[in-house]
Amino acid sequence: MGFFDKVRGEFVDIIEWIDDTNNTLVHRFDRYGNEIKYEAQLVVREAQQAVFINEGRIADVFKPGRYVLNTKNLPILTTLQGWKYGFHSPFKCEVYFCSTRLFTNLKWGTPGPVTMRDKEFGPVRVTAFGIYSMRVKDPAVFIREIVGTDGNFTTEAIEDNLRGKIGLRIKEVLPETGIPVIDLEGKVVILGQMLKERIVSGFEGFGLELTEVQVQDIGLPEEVERAIDKSGAMKAIGDLRAYTQYETAESIPTAAANPGGTAAAGVGIGMGFGMANQMTQSFAGQQAGPSQTPPPLPGYYLAAGGQQAGPFGVDILKQKMVAGELTRNTLVWKSGMEQWTAAGQVLDLAELFKDVPPPIPGK
Repeated sequence: MGFFDKVRGEFVDIIEWIDDTNNTLVHRFDRYGNEIKYEAQLVVREAQQAVFINEGRIADVFKPGRYVLNTKNLPILTTLQGWKYGFHSPFKCEVYFCSTRLFTNLKWGTPGPVTMRDKEFGPVRVTAFGIYSMRVKDPAVFIREIVGTDGNFTTEAIEDNLRGKIGLRIKEVLPETGIPVIDLEGKVVILGQMLKERIVSGFEGFGLELTEVQVQDIGLPEEVERAIDKSGAMKAIGDLRAYTQYETAESIPTAAANPGGTAAAGVGIGMGFGMANQMTQSFAGQQAGPSQTPPPLPGYYLAAGGQQAGPFGVDILKQKMVAGELTRNTLVWKSGMEQWTAAGQVLDLAELFKDVPPPIPGK
């Protein structure tokens, strides 16, 4: 073996890249002095492309396959080197392997709140975030525009730039959609499609292909979320009387199983209907507004002849006292009293009898 054959054998004769990472976009094939042996083998695997750069200029791009490097498959490089009769000696050239596989789950988010004008809530500040997927579409453009001479270029090196592009574009897209803020969560797929259409050209300028944009969440101010929750709760309750009646009916089996039996169930039903009536009146009063007259305060019930009558207000009780239907000994009751009590012993009614003489003794 001659001296030149020995030297020639020390140069690289197999050029390949086995990617053991999940984030490398471009990897430069390293060898001493960038020397490549004539008729060396180039192995480009699936989801890869190899870019040859000679003296700072892109010479050739190889797609997946196995190649023997000679003048037949390096026509551009041959022209650049000026070899009129081919070449049989080692040559200098940089080789960059570019991964063309799909890179997924790359995160993006709005750099700050987006102000939207909403018909229901007025100006609202909205945030959004999600993920996107992309791949290298044109390795030559990507290396020329982004990578430069970086020997190991990863997704982290470009994520900030791409995240900024998406975040700024969604600041334009959100206000233009015209979608009410309360419906944004249900329109995330549409938003993702609109966002992709808006920024795909910006990615192509880098030699990249934007394959998908997902909007995963829309952030609303706390006061807007509380307003939405309250509105939903009121709509969910709907007919308050019917809701309370239903709940009371559902409680009957439980009440019947208690020691009180059906009597307890009856009391429960009565209380349920009473509560439903009071709550319905309360809601009706709130909805009617301040112009409506508030309901009268509850009065006293009277017990006469084993029968219950009332409730009666103070004015009616005065009339009944004059008519003799109400005396000091008439049993009365109102809400809050523990038991039926003689009217003369009730502090609120004692004033009614101050000018009425007591019964004649013995009568």
